[in-house]
Amino acid sequence: MRVVELAIYPVKSTRGLQVTQAEVEPWGLVGDRRWMVVDDSGYVVTARVRPALLGVRVTPLGRGRILLEGPHAAAIEVDATTSCELVPVQIWKNALDAVRPSVAADAWFGKLLDDDVRLVWLDDPTRRPVDPAYGLPADRVSFADAFPLLVTTTGSLARLNDWVVEEALLRGELPPEAALPMRRFRPSVVVDNAEPFAEDTWCKLRIGEVPFRAVKLCDRCVLTTIDPDTQRRGKEPLRTLARHRHWDGKVWFGMNLVPDGTGTIAVGDELEVTAG
Repeated sequence: MRVVELAIYPVKSTRGLQVTQAEVEPWGLVGDRRWMVVDDSGYVVTARVRPALLGVRVTPLGRGRILLEGPHAAAIEVDATTSCELVPVQIWKNALDAVRPSVAADAWFGKLLDDDVRLVWLDDPTRRPVDPAYGLPADRVSFADAFPLLVTTTGSLARLNDWVVEEALLRGELPPEAALPMRRFRPSVVVDNAEPFAEDTWCKLRIGEVPFRAVKLCDRCVLTTIDPDTQRRGKEPLRTLARHRHWDGKVWFGMNLVPDGTGTIAVGDELEVTAG
């Protein structure tokens, strides 16, 4: 098995950025989800309810600096390293502090979403622990939903797309014109593997020279039903996953990872399962 895609998502819920290599830190890939948009109370805002975020392109410019490009306004550079303003924010059950870099950045996202929002930067990722039910006491995560990395496989996506076609035919419908792309699932790492859902059984693995724990299968939300290019909502893949990958009241696709080391991973690296 080899890595065929790597991606980071510099601002949570915005468009992913494909990269050929990435540095692994204890809390995720360098540049991945260190920023997020929050409402006026400090609570996380995501593309689940604000799909327009998917139309934003973000280019990292170095630690604490990004370039924002969107369909609604001129591009803007944001530098959080010049601000000392820490504000309370909340992402799901985690309450912590983050840097609020500029009123201009707030206004840029406010115009996109037509709402009073803030852009914040996590200057210190050690503030947010991983869910203790699945991680170790020292495990940390950035503004990713729950865990530092997500790995998916080409074999699992191929099987899912076959199911989508089969289910459509059983309902007497025309199958979709195009297969679901992996971008719907927003993985950090995509691995070429012919065996569908082999990742369900992984326990420990190594990508290149970096070791990881496979801590929890990824339960999927409504964000996967939103086309990342058009921001239109549909029923897939949740409808089909609910028939084939449904247990514990959720549907599942992909495996969450926690690094047990640091280093560089790259497209072309081998993924070796060391315990399963």
